[in-house]
Amino acid sequence: MHFSSPKMVCETKIVADEHDAIPGTKKESIMWSSPPSSAALNPSEATDVRKDAVFIREFECGDQEEVRRIFYEGIMERIPNTAFRGLRQQPKTQFLYALLTVMCYFVTNSVTLTCCAPLILMGARYYYSRKVIHGYLDCALHTDMADIEAYYMKPTGSCFWVAVLDGRVVGIVAAKGREDDNRVELRRMSVDSRYRGKGIAKALGRRVLEFAVRNNYAAVVLGTTAVKLAAHKLYESLGFRRTGQSEDYRLPGMNRSPLERLFFQIRYSRYRLQLREE
Repeated sequence: MHFSSPKMVCETKIVADEHDAIPGTKKESIMWSSPPSSAALNPSEATDVRKDAVFIREFECGDQEEVRRIFYEGIMERIPNTAFRGLRQQPKTQFLYALLTVMCYFVTNSVTLTCCAPLILMGARYYYSRKVIHGYLDCALHTDMADIEAYYMKPTGSCFWVAVLDGRVVGIVAAKGREDDNRVELRRMSVDSRYRGKGIAKALGRRVLEFAVRNNYAAVVLGTTAVKLAAHKLYESLGFRRTGQSEDYRLPGMNRSPLERLFFQIRYSRYRLQLREE
């Protein structure tokens, strides 16, 4: 049975990236790392501390536009990552493209066309990555991201948070309770590209862990198609362990046509953090 405490505005002050424990109570304003007292700081240092203060609070209706922007831009970054960087993780696809290039030479007997074949293949990968990811974005922006209040804030066992710096929303994360197996899913984590490297993503992740503990969930799970190693290191630093991996994941919005299957492949990794024995 999960606690059904009412939603409350809660702010978490982050002034450092390192903090090894899940925060205590939701009612507290928690400092991840205590800065020196203001008496020991000169005025310029005190100003710097205030500038770097990032607060995490629950989503409000006025945040909708900025939240959708951060989500949209974060997903759009995955187009070139998936098309080009993601190919490094797909040795079978590399072999297939090499084979197609060799076949091009034997079929056309043209060195020029053969040299152009890899460029054509990479162009097709970019085109289909853009097509599929736009389809995924359209699906997301018309489901949970269309009405965050109804999807995350009203149901018991779910919540949505934003990270705020200097009055601006700079990061987002959601938790979606799954009553059937007593787990909560970490979803929609993204940080504005201009504010990365400040420990915001890690603090957002910890907020979800705190929420899971407070609501008596047995585990926190997540799935990610992130190509960048930094994203996977972030989850591992929070205590998550990889539990599975799919090399040919189907994103919502895909139609799985032969050309789509040839030019768009994405690795999907599942992570889990066990909080208590079930």
